[in-house]
This record gives sequence, C-alpha cells and structure tokens, in this order.
Amino acid sequence: MAGQLIVALDVSSRGRAEEIVSLLGNAVDFYKIGYQCFYGADGFALGKDLLKAGKKVFFDLKLLDIDNTVEKGVAAIAESGATMLTVHAYPQCMRAAVRGAAGSDLCVLGVSVLTSMDDADVAEAGFARDTAGLVALRAQQARDAGIGGLVASAHEAEMVRTIIGPKMAIVTPGIRPAGSAMGDQKRAMTPGDALAAGATHLVVGRPVIAAADPAAAARAILADMNTGLRVA
Repeated sequence: MAGQLIVALDVSSRGRAEEIVSLLGNAVDFYKIGYQCFYGADGFALGKDLLKAGKKVFFDLKLLDIDNTVEKGVAAIAESGATMLTVHAYPQCMRAAVRGAAGSDLCVLGVSVLTSMDDADVAEAGFARDTAGLVALRAQQARDAGIGGLVASAHEAEMVRTIIGPKMAIVTPGIRPAGSAMGDQKRAMTPGDALAAGATHLVVGRPVIAAADPAAAARAILADMNTGLRVA
C-alpha cells in the first residue's frame, strides 16, 4: 500500500526536500516532483538520485507543446528511469507522449481537470461542459491514446474507471485527511474515500510535508488508505 501513496516534494530547496525524504524514511517510497521543486531545487537531479536510492519518482511537469517537443521531452524523462510523468490530456499531446515513452517503463498520465477548478472555473476557461463532462471526455481520449493513466479528482474516479477500464492508473491529487485545511483545493477527498472510489495512487503534499512529524502524518494517511481498500 505504501507504493500507492505519493508524497509531493513541493519545496524550493533541495536541502529541505532531502530532509523530508530522510524524515519519512521507509514510510514512503514514492515522491512527486512538480514545478516548484523541479525548477527551484534542481529537481531533475534530485529525482535521478532518488531513483538510484530505490525510490519511485513522479515528475509532474504537465507537458503541452507541439508533437515533436513533447515526444522528445518525454523520451528524456523516460531515460532517467522515472516512474510517472504528466502531460496535458489533449489528444495530440498524449499520442506524442506515448511515442516518446515507447520501450520504457514510464507511465504517462494525462491531466484531466485540475482539482483546484470547479464548474465555474471550467466555464470561465471556455469549455462548453461542466467539470464531470470535461473529465469524461479527457478519460475517453486518454484511453484511446493508449497512455498509462489519468490524473483526476477522486470525485470523478468512479466515473473515470468505467470509461478507461481496469488497467489504467487513476492518480488523485487534492487528498486531505479528515479535519485538515482545504487550502486551494475545491474537489478534495479523504485518503480512504479516494481509494474506495477507484483511485490507484494518491498524491499528498502539505498534510505530510508541513506536519510537525511528517512520518507520523504519512503513517496516519496510510492507515486511512487501508480503510478505503477494505471498503473497495
């Protein structure tokens, strides 16, 4: 189950990132490196070092560009031995990413709708669908593109699973233990409920890395995840 918990290293200092990894020890073996860490803390080098140490690494870079650029960028990440990488869930982008990851073990994930967005935000962005409708469309397109999975809110996980089938990953950010602050998340869910809804991996940042005892916070989340697995 520990492999289903991904801790987001959302920090700007490599020293702080390494401190968090050290504090978590064997409680966590999967880490997400997003924009803040990638650009502010030499995150690509950090990720490669974590991989050498036997950890799994999820580069959350949300790539979107012309096909050739996406394909070559994904290929470069694949060569690092990374476990997961995000691209925006546009059909051309996902198909290019599949070509870039060919022959590797990299799981390419399409980002459907950010968990900080709700129906009003989707409408403001110009989409003629509500949040659930846009996620459903992206899920169909991700399935047809042949990528490894989808990033989606746990609120849409059950629906997404019916569309993509049993094999693709569903990675859910916006995870908040009961009683914790929502922050900028608008479509959040507890760890246990997210797994029960059909998520395969949970991304957790602030509730772990900002905790007084990150390892204890991670263990509590893992315990909650276990209840979700029993329900599922």
